Amino acid sequence: MTTAAVVGLGDISSLHLDAIAADPAIELVAVGDSDASRAAAASRRWGVPWFSSADALLARVRPDVVHITTPHHQHVPVALAALADGVHVLTEKPVAHTIAEAERLAAAAEDSAARVGVVLQNRYNPTSVAIRQALDAGAIGRPVGARAAVWWHRDAAYYAASPWRGHWTESGGGVLINQAIHTLDLLLWFLGDAVGVRGAAANLTLREDIEVEDTATIVIDHASGVRSTMFATTTHHTNDDVELRIDGEAGSLRLVAGRAELVVADGVRVLATDAQADGVRSYWGLGHARLVSDFHASLARPGPFWLGLDAGIAPLRVLREVYRQSGLLPAGQPL
Repeated sequence: MTTAAVVGLGDISSLHLDAIAADPAIELVAVGDSDASRAAAASRRWGVPWFSSADALLARVRPDVVHITTPHHQHVPVALAALADGVHVLTEKPVAHTIAEAERLAAAAEDSAARVGVVLQNRYNPTSVAIRQALDAGAIGRPVGARAAVWWHRDAAYYAASPWRGHWTESGGGVLINQAIHTLDLLLWFLGDAVGVRGAAANLTLREDIEVEDTATIVIDHASGVRSTMFATTTHHTNDDVELRIDGEAGSLRLVAGRAELVVADGVRVLATDAQADGVRSYWGLGHARLVSDFHASLARPGPFWLGLDAGIAPLRVLREVYRQSGLLPAGQPL
């Protein structure tokens, strides 16, 4: 049995809280949020004490794991406080809102016996696992190219509900860092680290409402020698399925309409489908629950968690470089 506390009680925290409640090997022992009314409501809902700061929570409760589901710019300060107390950290993406902050966390993690995990839950989707296994098995021969697309919708009301999302100093970006980072992570997982990045990002539709970008295109040269192209936008009229395709010398692997497909000369074979959660945000899938359980279970095993700081920083470096190339970063803000 491990104990958990959730710090930050916005939208994404519900997935962590539900995952903790569903795993009999994890006990929720506290919740925290700077908004006292929101923290008190979560306390009543889950029957655990609430705190208005991570420092107070750590001093009084000291869980085995702190789940960080705060706005992006608060990820690292909470993680540093936990590591200083020897408490393990499971932080939502992005690992930080700037590379400088991510590197500050990495330095602290080197000096701590506690572990850090980063929530890149799409790697747990059955479709993602199937594509990775097919690549490892050589099902399409040598990969020669790839592409991916994220067609989602975020309007002014979305940013008005949580204004931090629209500001560089708090979110660290828009569609790339907040929505498309998971698809970017899959490209890096499937094809290798980025050794070359070219891209353009812009705010095309909400210039009166937000600072950050809503549309971006990236070209990535991977360490494997493969080039991928990715397009992402939150200007679409709805939240459509993520698309990803890897072409090889002997066929293709496709993520389309929630299915992983192998396309070869003799036809198309469905390798896996993604079970989706019910409701408006069904495109989130069920990867959170699998990742949360896996991270807690990993604490009984030797070695770091497989989705650690290296995995979290890799897509951050790519997207922040695109912001730099696009001239979007505010004056004085580090990469």
